[in-house]
Amino acid sequence: MRCRFALALALSFVALCARAHQVEAQTPAQHTSPSQATQPTQKPMTTTPQTPATTAATQMPAANPADVDTLDHIVAALYDVISGPAEKKRDWDRLRSLFAGGARMIPTVPLRATGTPPDAPLTGSEAYAPRVLSVDDYVARAAPRMSSEGFFEREAARRTEQFGHIAHVFSTYESRHASDDAKPFQRGINSIQLMNDGKRWWIVTIFWEGETDRTPLPEKYLKSAP
Repeated sequence: MRCRFALALALSFVALCARAHQVEAQTPAQHTSPSQATQPTQKPMTTTPQTPATTAATQMPAANPADVDTLDHIVAALYDVISGPAEKKRDWDRLRSLFAGGARMIPTVPLRATGTPPDAPLTGSEAYAPRVLSVDDYVARAAPRMSSEGFFEREAARRTEQFGHIAHVFSTYESRHASDDAKPFQRGINSIQLMNDGKRWWIVTIFWEGETDRTPLPEKYLKSAP
C-alpha cells in the first residue's frame, strides 16, 4: 500500500513539473532593446537652478557689472567692444562675457555661386540662409579683419519689446571704417534676444542682416520707437 502511495506521489510530482515547463515555454520572453540594455539607470532629475553661463560646456568670462546691469548698458557694451581702429586689439573676453552659454551669432547671408568674389554685386536672384556661429566662431572670423582695418559700429535706432525676464531689441546699426566717416559703408538690423536671470542681462542670440539696394531699410527703423 505504501509503495502504491509513493508511486502515485512521484507521478503527480512529475506531472506538475511537466505542466510548469509547458507554461514557461508558452510565456513570451520579455524583449530588451540594445539601447535599453546599455542605458544606465536614470537618476532623479535635479532642480538646482543654473545661470545661462553655467549651462555651457565652457563658462563665459566674468562680466563687468556696469556692462550688464541694464538693457541700455549691455547693448552699448556690445557695440563698443567690437569698435576701434585697426591697431586697437579688441577685448574679446569682454565680448564673451556679455553672452549666455551656448549663445549664437547668426548673420543672414546670400548664397553666391561657387567662385564668385565675396564683394561682387548681388544680382537679386540669390537665395539667403542663416550662418549659425558661436561667439568663438565670430571672434575667429572677425579678429583678422578688424586687425587689418578699422571698424566702428554704432546703434542708429532701436525698438524694444520686453516681458518678464526676456527682451527683444531690434537695433538698427551703422558700420564705418573710421569713427568720423561721413557715410557708413554698411547699415542693417541686429535682432538681439536677451534674458535677465534676476542679477544681470545676458545676450542669447544676435540675428542680423545687412541692407542692400534691393532690401533698403524701412523708414520706420531709422528712428527709435517711443
